[in-house]
Amino acid sequence: MYQATTRDIEVSVEPYYLAEQSEPADSRYVWGYRIVIANHSDQTVKLLHRYWNITDENGQVDEVTGPGVVGEQPVLGPGDTFEYNSGCPLDTPSGMMYGHYQMQTETGDTFDVTIPAFSLDSPGLQRTLN
Repeated sequence: MYQATTRDIEVSVEPYYLAEQSEPADSRYVWGYRIVIANHSDQTVKLLHRYWNITDENGQVDEVTGPGVVGEQPVLGPGDTFEYNSGCPLDTPSGMMYGHYQMQTETGDTFDVTIPAFSLDSPGLQRTLN
C-alpha cells in the first residue's frame, strides 16, 4: 500500500496485476489499482479533477487528465472516505504512476492533493538494482 497526505486529505493506493487481461506475448500488461481517499480535515472537499503521469519501463510517458474519477466528483465531509477501482495497461512488464487530485473547499479554495508514486510490476519480474 502506498500513501500520501496533503492538507489532511490522505490518498492510499493498492496496485494489483490483472493476469486475465494481460497478454505478455503481445506486449500487453494490465494492472488494476484501488484508491481510498480519506478526509481527515475539518472541511468538506470536492474532488474536481485528476492528473496522472504513467511511465513505462522504457520511459514512455502518458499523461491523463480529466474531471473527477470513474465518472464521479465525490464530496467528502470531515471523516468521510471515497474508494474506487480503476486500471492501467502498459506495453512493458513494469512501470510507475503518480499524480494529483484537484480539490475544492466549500469556500471555493482549490488545492492539489498528491497521489503517491506507485510501482506497476508484473509477478515474477526479476529486478537488478544498480
